[in-house]
Amino acid sequence: MLPWYILLLLLLSAFVIAYFSMPRVIKLAFRLGAVDSPDQRKVHSRTMPRMGGTAIFLAFMITMIVCMHISGKYGSSFAGMLYGAALIFAVGLLDDIFQLSPLVKLSGQIIAAAIAIYGGLVVHFVANPFDGFLQLGYFAIPVTFLWIVGITNAINLIDGLDGLAAGVSVLAAVTMGIIAIIKGQPLLAVAAFILAASILGFLPYNFNPARSFMGDSGSNFLGFVLACLAIMGTAKSAALISLLMPVVILGIPIFDTCFAIVRRVYNKNPIFLPDKDHLHHRLLALGMSHRTSVLVIYAISALFNLVAVVLTLINNPKANLALILLLLLVIAGADRIGLMTGEKSSNRTQLDTDLTLMNTDKLHM
Repeated sequence: MLPWYILLLLLLSAFVIAYFSMPRVIKLAFRLGAVDSPDQRKVHSRTMPRMGGTAIFLAFMITMIVCMHISGKYGSSFAGMLYGAALIFAVGLLDDIFQLSPLVKLSGQIIAAAIAIYGGLVVHFVANPFDGFLQLGYFAIPVTFLWIVGITNAINLIDGLDGLAAGVSVLAAVTMGIIAIIKGQPLLAVAAFILAASILGFLPYNFNPARSFMGDSGSNFLGFVLACLAIMGTAKSAALISLLMPVVILGIPIFDTCFAIVRRVYNKNPIFLPDKDHLHHRLLALGMSHRTSVLVIYAISALFNLVAVVLTLINNPKANLALILLLLLVIAGADRIGLMTGEKSSNRTQLDTDLTLMNTDKLHM
């Protein structure tokens, strides 16, 4: 582990770079036309700059490069993560400015994932709730692709309210850092804490009422880095609890994405059709304010992360029962607020309207 004063200096640097670069990023966004205009599917009512992820990217990359120089880890899997993250940020930034097609964005995500995999980030085994773990063998590469691309899009999917994706990502990064310390992975812990500090520097500009959105440049970047850090977190242990921790830590975006797929299949809608039935939409529909909805999701995410830390400390196979109970509670709660089936008043006319909007607006999943 780096000396505490070096670590503190790195974290402070990441925060300062993100925080003080945001005013320039906002001005640049308006100059380049990287703005998000309101429509009937969005909750904001004025034109907003949407390339705030640039500040997070700069803060994380600059600080991580310094960190790698200090630690001498240039040839590690962290390098593959940084190269892939740079590409996925670039694709997201171009989308913020020019509105790329879904195919181009997906292609960029796949290439970025390939770079990370080439650098050594591979999921070699997955959890088997009934008997330890399963070696993936030839399926290791495809599963890694699905994990990285899936988490990248999951973070993008929950980026629907001011401060939501940023706050959930901070909680996930801090939790990954804590678990990395417990498992004896100091450099991974530092990387996770640097990511958290970078997001915290951006969050004052993004929390309700927001002055800037992170855009695809931010959400894709965060999803990609979190996915890579989660893979690194399983490297030193094949214990079942360790293998399941990334799923628990990233529970909000993962479950919201899964429920979106279930909901769209149930309603016989296209899987990639954006809708207004995600977790934050359903909380708003229950009468919660914008800020209250975000804080409630923060609390749920914090609970998931606390469970992850506690189970890591316990590291007992019987703790699987706690994970199963948590899963059942999540499913029951999701069904209760309509995440599984969506708004029952939806009709074909609304579907046709959304299909039209999908062709003219950014794709969120």
